[in-house]
Amino acid sequence: MASMQDYFTQEWRYIDHTSGLQPMQSFSFDDTFCDQVGNDRSPSVVRTWIHNHVVILGIHDSRLPYLKDGIAYLNDVKGYSAIVRNSGGLGVVLDKGVLNISLIFKGKHDVSIDTGYEVMLRLIREMFKDETDQIENKEIAASYCPGSYDLSINNKKFAGISQRRVRGGIAVQIYLCVEGSGAERAEMMRGFYQEALKDEKTKFIYPTIMPACMASINELLDTSFTTNDILFKLLQSLKTLGAQLSMDPVTEEEWTLYDKYFERMIERNNKMLRNMEKQ
Repeated sequence: MASMQDYFTQEWRYIDHTSGLQPMQSFSFDDTFCDQVGNDRSPSVVRTWIHNHVVILGIHDSRLPYLKDGIAYLNDVKGYSAIVRNSGGLGVVLDKGVLNISLIFKGKHDVSIDTGYEVMLRLIREMFKDETDQIENKEIAASYCPGSYDLSINNKKFAGISQRRVRGGIAVQIYLCVEGSGAERAEMMRGFYQEALKDEKTKFIYPTIMPACMASINELLDTSFTTNDILFKLLQSLKTLGAQLSMDPVTEEEWTLYDKYFERMIERNNKMLRNMEKQ
């Protein structure tokens, strides 16, 4: 069984997607790299990505009874677009102050779900070891997209982790709220659920969001980091943990695969639009 260190002491390929991509492309790329890594056609991949003014919805969100009204609120009142992603969890807010990191490595049933999350947690603790040793992983129930691997300091959440598995590859994805107000992002998501639920009872229990339980890294650590600073910390920490970093570009084979996964993302989102038309 691989030790935590083994996940890092190998070749990692760094893909910088912090500008120029649409959100649906990001999730399609992660599936592409999962497929390639799982089939030994690429070393492990670390991919960074930033998208501005978009809410990434989870599968359960796409079933909200008044989703059309919720999305109208995001679009017309807040100026945010919305897409539905292919990995677990509920809606999250992305903007230029939020850095997303995907760690993509090989693993099937031999790698537990918890292990996938622990790999990311190990990296984040390394990245912020100079600032704090107070990072906890536990569910912050009143946050948006609550989960057992929410990352918080003093019970205020600044990051959430999701996981996706495709063809022998594992993509562990984290959003890190670096800049801006965590509470403002949470307030927007609270408004979205109010519009999309309208107090209707549903089989699935959606979160009751309390904005005060969310914050950005800068708010929590009294710092003034940019997403670029955190990017530098990420690459530095990977090297400290023993990673050998390369920057091999996307191959022809990967572009072909990507087209297939992008089609699936488009279909998933078209399905959401068709469901909204019925409301």
